[in-house]
Amino acid sequence: MRTLISTAFISLDGVVEGPGGEPGYHNSGWTFKNIEFLPEAFDIKGREQEESTAILMGRLSYAAFSPVWPDMAEFAGYKTMPKYVVSTTLTDGDLVSNWGATTILRSLDDVAALKQTDGGPIIIHGSATLNRSLSDAGLIDRYHLLVFPLLLGAGKRLFSTTDKDTQQLRLVESEAYANGLQKNVFDVVH
Repeated sequence: MRTLISTAFISLDGVVEGPGGEPGYHNSGWTFKNIEFLPEAFDIKGREQEESTAILMGRLSYAAFSPVWPDMAEFAGYKTMPKYVVSTTLTDGDLVSNWGATTILRSLDDVAALKQTDGGPIIIHGSATLNRSLSDAGLIDRYHLLVFPLLLGAGKRLFSTTDKDTQQLRLVESEAYANGLQKNVFDVVH
């Protein structure tokens, strides 16, 4: 079974929306405001490109990343990697042609079936709504979280507020950095 990894920049209060400067959000660009950039705090991002074999996204994240990431040197490792987009409305005509093979999945059952295929880890970037649904369905196996020492208040949260059984996590890697960032890697205990 393939490992499904959720990766996120997340505020201490759980917000994942608007980290890179996306328009229309009060605290947009919060990863670049008031936090000193330390390259070592972001080493995990390069590791994710080396260790992943496919990318999974929701429709909104695909729409945000697909016009930009194909031409960015810092995401070159993802260019030829297979991509999967979970959407009930996206069509093949909506897909970009310069970012490698992309497959549209229509349901969480399709994601569960993808996990059963041969291959290495699948990484989920962005996609807050999809993350919550995948977590509720028990499909996420690992979290790579870069926790920013910020309380943002409003914004999309990574974690579901569904009244459900407890999901236990096991901390497998952590590090704190001089700028206040914390790297936390958790395996989901199934």
